[in-house]
Amino acid sequence: MSTDLQTLSPGAVEGIFVALGDNTRRSIFFSLMEREQSIKELATPLGITLTGLGQHIRVLEAAQLVSSRKVGRERRCMIDPAGLERLEAFAQLQRSLWRSRFDTLRQILETP
Repeated sequence: MSTDLQTLSPGAVEGIFVALGDNTRRSIFFSLMEREQSIKELATPLGITLTGLGQHIRVLEAAQLVSSRKVGRERRCMIDPAGLERLEAFAQLQRSLWRSRFDTLRQILETP
């Protein structure tokens, strides 16, 4: 994975956590992981207005987790892999950092 550090800056990653921090947006995201759907298809089971759902979609799009396109008279939404790749790269960077710290701690504790 070739993600530069700029895309992993706290501000860039924060948008992903903010977007997924809301239960409704997580529901939308998980629903889109199953298949591409229209705004209306997404709004119906959630019991929210199309306008309300559109606001949630804009937050997910800003975080690059979801993208949408106009097809005829409807807007179709789908998962955008760019946000997932940034989130995965961030998790790998954190994992590597903490592994290194724990290895150093282990060496200190095991040294007489």
